[in-house]
Amino acid sequence: MLVLASADVSVGSPWMWAVSIAVLLALLALDFAITRKPHEVGMREALGWSVFYIALPLLFALLLWGWHGGSPALEFFTGYVVEKSLSVDNLFVFMLLLSGFSVPSALQQRVLLYGIVGALVLRGIFIALGAALLQAGTWAFLVFGLVLFATAVKILREALSGQEFDRDVSEMRSVRLLRRLMPVTDDYRGPKLVVTEAGRRALTPLAVVVVAVFATDVVFAVDSVPAVYGITADPYLVFTTNAFALLGLRALYFVLHTALAKLVHLNHGLAIILGFIGAKLVLHWAHGIWPQVPEIPTPISLAVIVLVLAAVTLTSLRARRSARPHPGS
Repeated sequence: MLVLASADVSVGSPWMWAVSIAVLLALLALDFAITRKPHEVGMREALGWSVFYIALPLLFALLLWGWHGGSPALEFFTGYVVEKSLSVDNLFVFMLLLSGFSVPSALQQRVLLYGIVGALVLRGIFIALGAALLQAGTWAFLVFGLVLFATAVKILREALSGQEFDRDVSEMRSVRLLRRLMPVTDDYRGPKLVVTEAGRRALTPLAVVVVAVFATDVVFAVDSVPAVYGITADPYLVFTTNAFALLGLRALYFVLHTALAKLVHLNHGLAIILGFIGAKLVLHWAHGIWPQVPEIPTPISLAVIVLVLAAVTLTSLRARRSARPHPGS
């Protein structure tokens, strides 16, 4: 039997929503306090915060298990794995933007934090829209499934072409529009987004890169929210999986900065995962019309996602070893 939660029965009571949002705001305030003084992030600091932000969702899953049973906890954990996998793809784009705009090392975590806040706001909007669509009828599952199929094909084509990181960030529409509206300084001014020069207000390059990050957040929200709705239709679980997956990105970026370049097959795996979840959504829609159509339980979804991620990690490492020049060559 399908373990997709009913959109009409949410495990998130009003007090759980209030507490969750309060904790989220407190964690964001803590992150802003940490990044208030620009500094380069060392591996020890990044690892410590990464462990902290990985432990939080595991603890939350245990609490869900105790309060509401194994089904919501499993849906949350499966959705978290999906969103965390997609967030790693976010890090590839963040790496491109930080490199393309030559962001100083001391300011990189502030840019990442702005990007996380923007992503959380956009995810919240898309989650609310998704919940409204699901209330309108099961046809929304078909729409979400087709969106994920299209995204999977796009990611796979880009991965096979090997050109997904060749885009010139200065040609992004949001960046070009911003530079037309206001002057931009030639250099960074610490964490400042706006400065006054010769009596005129001007943007710093930091403001430009933040807008570029926000623009990419829109694209990722379109992909990630339908993906997690393929695991659960509970808006509260969808919100918490997105929040927990995004909160640790700032620290995870510095941990995986070197490793990301080695995961050459990650996008292949993400395309497979999105295509699989798209198929699950379409089957769920079809099951509502023809009950004899089988559905995919959440435990099987979790197993497929974990196996795909493990497989692309192994094939990526093997490809990197094969690409190394042999001694004496």
